[in-house]
Amino acid sequence: MSAKGIAVIGESEIATGFRLVGIADSFSLTGEEAASKLLKLVEEKTHSLIIVSESVKNFLGRDLMHLEVITDPLVVFLPLPGGRDEESVGALAKRVLGVDIGV
Repeated sequence: MSAKGIAVIGESEIATGFRLVGIADSFSLTGEEAASKLLKLVEEKTHSLIIVSESVKNFLGRDLMHLEVITDPLVVFLPLPGGRDEESVGALAKRVLGVDIGV
């Protein structure tokens, strides 16, 4: 069984940043295009982790509830810097992974 990779979907700044640290499957997409790409990647199951800009949540409709609870692949919504409801990295890790990383 081969290891699955990581994918990133979001604004160009997010996608570029992750590309710079070696995540090749970084897609610079927003809105409906980003939501569609996310649903396609989840269905294909070619990645074990999909990191998505939180702004995409607004375009997912009722698929959002399903995406927040599945674990294969694990979908993590990345809070946008300066957002009103910005969640700390520690809180995000605890909510998604159930692990307190002490940040």
